Amino acid sequence: MNFDAAFASLKAAPLLWLLVTGLAYLLAEKLYRKSGHNPLLHPVLVAIALIIAILGVARVPYPDYFSGARFFHLLLGPATVALAVPLYDNLQRVRSLLVPLSVSLFVGGVTGIVSALLLGRLFGLSWPVQVSFAPKSVTTPIAMALADKLGGLAPLTANLVIITGIVGAIIVVPLMRWLKVTGEIEQGLALGVAAHGVGTARGFQLSTTTGAFSGLAMGLNGVLTSIVLPVILAFWPH
Repeated sequence: MNFDAAFASLKAAPLLWLLVTGLAYLLAEKLYRKSGHNPLLHPVLVAIALIIAILGVARVPYPDYFSGARFFHLLLGPATVALAVPLYDNLQRVRSLLVPLSVSLFVGGVTGIVSALLLGRLFGLSWPVQVSFAPKSVTTPIAMALADKLGGLAPLTANLVIITGIVGAIIVVPLMRWLKVTGEIEQGLALGVAAHGVGTARGFQLSTTTGAFSGLAMGLNGVLTSIVLPVILAFWPH
């Protein structure tokens, strides 16, 4: 068997891309820890860059990679449901803070939508592109469904959601520390509202409480955006 045939056989191995994805994340996580948690070396960002480089060198189309690594995608559902466990442990704190949590969630969610529309209009983006930007802060399935139903471009929205999550996970915590906001709950809410699941993963790196409130904010912001976004777009001049 020549080298090309052997390499082609290796690329088709059922567990190869699961292994590559897992090793890329573990390597990125180790690099992140060694850097002293440098936000520019966030493990999600580094792992994505590593996998893109590997796919480019190996000339593997993304659909082939996704087919091999689909098991990680299937774990997203159970992982999201598992966020309810630490949230249940903090249920009493959620009840005691219900009003400020609700206000913060509403202000943060609406600000994310309106700021995206304002910037889109300022830079002269077309209406479908503006609609694609508007749900960028909620988790991917909700954002893509909203963009598709409201006249946006769902594939563009998917990419924007990923970029928003990575950027949010990198800058939210340093920004809040610079603003002297160091509370676990406050940081968790900001991560969840601004950076959805990627931000929630960053929250759990900080503490269980931060991750729990980030997961709460992520879930509720998805519901809020689903209700508020169509109303805002109906009255938004375009």
